[in-house]
This record gives sequence, structure tokens and C-alpha cells, in this order.
Amino acid sequence: MTIELHTWNTPNGRKISVALEEMGLAYKVFPVNITKGEQMAPAFLAISPNNKIPAIVDPDGPGGQRVSVFESGAILLYLGEKTGKFLPTPLIERIPVLEWLMWQMGGFGPIPGQVHHFIALENEQDRAYGLKRFMAETRRLYGVLDRRLAAYEFVADKLSVADFAILGWAWRHERHKVSFADFPNVGRWYDALMARPGVKRGMEAKLD
Repeated sequence: MTIELHTWNTPNGRKISVALEEMGLAYKVFPVNITKGEQMAPAFLAISPNNKIPAIVDPDGPGGQRVSVFESGAILLYLGEKTGKFLPTPLIERIPVLEWLMWQMGGFGPIPGQVHHFIALENEQDRAYGLKRFMAETRRLYGVLDRRLAAYEFVADKLSVADFAILGWAWRHERHKVSFADFPNVGRWYDALMARPGVKRGMEAKLD
């Protein structure tokens, strides 16, 4: 049965289209134009109480029941549980997946998102402080990721939903004013992921 993906062309949206493609799940995109405030519509609020994209509706959820899931990290964990893919069962193997997924959700997303905000401001005085603060922290986070990937092929050793989550934001590295020349291990990881057919389809899926 086809999963409904309610989303827009953003890093958080791309996390889910990539995961769906890599997991081989059938899905249909329902664009939610956040530039026009469509995320505030009552129908969307019913499946995403925080009025944020993405959200999914799975007509074949647990026990065959229709279920909705909001928050990209929760969606990735749900899809990993549903398919048994990219989310290891042994707890010792799952721990790093959870660690790096939460690292992305708590830092490598909100912080570069602030760069996106401040870099778009026209008033230089408004831009200056915010850009200095959040670009420095964004680069620090890239450094954390780069050190991890110096020792591992993927962030949790084996390819997992954590990689899909982080990839959604690394995809916007140019907008963050970050060059992979400064973070070569991130660049190697990024190129390897982007060469995967499922990732490519997920990145090319029309979400808007």
C-alpha cells in the first residue's frame, strides 16, 4: 500500500524521500507549500501537530491500521522498524544509529537552518552577528562529523537511517558556505551516498 508523504523540497523532506526509495517503499508525494503557509491548514495539523513538514500517513501501519507519523527523526525510525532496513535490531548496533540521528536532529539541522535564515537577511547589521555565531557552530558540527567518518564508512558503521538524516542537511553544504575540501571525510561519505541509485531517486523526487 502506498505511503503518503506530506512534505516540501527541504533538507528534512529529502531525508524521507531518500529513505523511502532506499527501503523500496511505494509512496506518493503530497506537496505542502510552506512558502504559502499550507502547513498551517487544519488537515495538515491533524497529522502534524507542530505544523512542520514532513509527515507521513501509512495506510498499512501496525496491525494493518492507518497511522500518521510526524517529525523526520520519528519517521525514519518508524520506517526502519516497519521494513527492518537500515535500523539494526541488536541494541549494541542500534545505539550509534540513535546517537547520530539525535545528533542531527538536535544540532546538524537546527544550526545550519539558522545560517539559512540569517544569510537571507538584507540588512547587514541584522545578518552579521547571527551569521558569525551559527556559521562557526555549523563548521564545528561538520568537524565532529568529519572526525567520525575518518574512522567509519558510515556514521554508525553500517548504512542506517542516521546517514539519511544527516545527508538531508549535508545536501545544502554550499548554502552553508561549507566546502568539503575542508572536511574530506564528509566529502567521501557524501559522494558515496549520492552515488547510490536509491539516494539519487530520493534526491530527484519532486517534492514541490
